[in-house]
Amino acid sequence: MSTSKPAVHQVLATLGYGDAIGHEVLGIQRVLRSAGFESDIFVETADPRLESLTRDYRELVDASHPDNLLLHHFSIGSKASRTAYALPDRMALIYHNITPPEYFAAVHRTLARQCFRGRRELHAYVNRCDMALGDSEFNRQDLEALGFPRTAVLPVVPDLAHLDNPADWLVARQFDDDWTNILFVGRVIANKKIEDVIRCFHAYHTRFNPRSRLIIAGVFSVFERYFAALTHMVSELGLEHVHFAGHVSDAELIAYYELADLFLCCSEHEGFCVPLIEAFYKQIPVLAYAATAVPATMDGAGVLFETKEPGYVAAVMDGILSNPDLQDAIVDEQLKAVDRLQAQDFDRTLLTFVDGILSSPRQGTAHVSFDFWQQFDALEQLEEIRRYRPSAYFALPQEPT
Repeated sequence: MSTSKPAVHQVLATLGYGDAIGHEVLGIQRVLRSAGFESDIFVETADPRLESLTRDYRELVDASHPDNLLLHHFSIGSKASRTAYALPDRMALIYHNITPPEYFAAVHRTLARQCFRGRRELHAYVNRCDMALGDSEFNRQDLEALGFPRTAVLPVVPDLAHLDNPADWLVARQFDDDWTNILFVGRVIANKKIEDVIRCFHAYHTRFNPRSRLIIAGVFSVFERYFAALTHMVSELGLEHVHFAGHVSDAELIAYYELADLFLCCSEHEGFCVPLIEAFYKQIPVLAYAATAVPATMDGAGVLFETKEPGYVAAVMDGILSNPDLQDAIVDEQLKAVDRLQAQDFDRTLLTFVDGILSSPRQGTAHVSFDFWQQFDALEQLEEIRRYRPSAYFALPQEPT
């Protein structure tokens, strides 16, 4: 009888380059392979720079075995997810949160629809998974509210080594002067509430410090309508010192962190928010809106605010930026928070979960008929009609008795 270990594979919709989920996926693979597990990454799509590290999700069928464990990273529904669902392998869900679709309704209808359907699809996995892991306590609580019976936290422990490399000298030369630099790092997407960052900066710039600029470093090419609204807003406010950097390289990101005087975040929905920890690590005072996972991520460090009234936030910004001793005290607490985060033994936590799942009685395997997902989609469409067009819903023919 074979005594070899079962394989522990990962499956996800897409493997992105340089993002938090991508870093976590590659880190998990490193830990699993070091522990002697066969472990591949199955995806529907991947960044061209990472394709050689992945396998097509359709190959899951050949790699499948009832003794294997699939770590299914769920952030939105996908063909990869649905393929994994139907296989006899054990499954653990790793949940990265789904942004509420209402944030995208006015600026990206396709994404709004995907988020709505992704959250609906998540319900199908409640009885499919041996365990559901959130990458933050906020996400674990979300899973619990959705009805998953066994939940836990697999903490995000960001790899910050890439921030120790040399900075891009062109960026440094452009912005490293005697002006005050306010920085936000993250995708230019509606839940990040970049418009609120701009409003708060406008109040600070006009009331306290005209020699200040705002730098927003993050990709905006996918959300053109939202980006157009932001640039129109900047124009209407008459702001000449708001810079959208777009997607940046690691060297450019390091330069922006090193020249920043304050990191300002007004996001309303975060599952974790790695840039907050990056700013902590680069010793930038952080001022952030206390929403969703942000307070837990900051772990008692930085400065939180609970109202977005621009004048109030601007006054807090000035209070920090005009007091070097306060800045030093904030940075000191932030570095302690980074130390606490990095002290967590991610490798041991992951392997403990894996060993516990593999040694426990398994959850019942999925029984998937040939038209399972067609029925699921039809039920989803019916639910959309019931919620948003109730008169049409009640006009539908009744099910025969």
